[in-house]
Amino acid sequence: MSLLDTAALVLARPHRAGLPFIVAPALAGLVLGLLWHGFVWLGLAGAAFSAVFFRDPDRAVPQRPGLILAPADGRVVSIAPAVPPAELGLGPEPRTRVATFLSVFDVHINRAPAAGRIRRIAHHPGAFLNAALDKASEENERNAILLELACGRNLAVVQIAGLIARRIVCEVREGQDVRAGERIGLIRFGSRVDLYLPEHAAPLVAVGQRMIAGETVVADLASTEPARTAEMI
Repeated sequence: MSLLDTAALVLARPHRAGLPFIVAPALAGLVLGLLWHGFVWLGLAGAAFSAVFFRDPDRAVPQRPGLILAPADGRVVSIAPAVPPAELGLGPEPRTRVATFLSVFDVHINRAPAAGRIRRIAHHPGAFLNAALDKASEENERNAILLELACGRNLAVVQIAGLIARRIVCEVREGQDVRAGERIGLIRFGSRVDLYLPEHAAPLVAVGQRMIAGETVVADLASTEPARTAEMI
């Protein structure tokens, strides 16, 4: 990535959900700066951090049917069979789950992995464990989204709150049609997003790989390629 590309990513416009977190510390710093000038710099630093955290860059979204894209930026921490959240009604059979952990430095905008219709959205209250832990998928607060593809198959995206995150924002509704890569929500201040692939779909990513929401191809329903493995070198 060039220096210009890096600057464009860092300076991307913030998502509207982040505006209160940008404006509030800036105003507080200006007001409290009347007491001590150091508060001005603290307020501006807080506003700058929030502006970077809530950045919402555009993405080059692949358009070929059958591609399943990453729903979140971050690092793949787990790829394993797992039963989807019971509240989605997908049954007890395990599916391949690709879990992506988002640090506070990642873009936190979540995107639709494919084009389709939102069939169900279910919020489940829970704990706020470290989102990198495998048990966070079951025990943490989450928002599960069931997406039906045009071919009739379905997948699930689960937004999971983490140790610091305390607010899951879902911007889609049941019955809504979404495009591949369309923005569907965000999670504030570090978290995890699980993607449950359609049945028999092989993941084309590996544990440790960096993901780019709306751009990284996680699976290809038209491919016969086996699941990939990778080596950190």
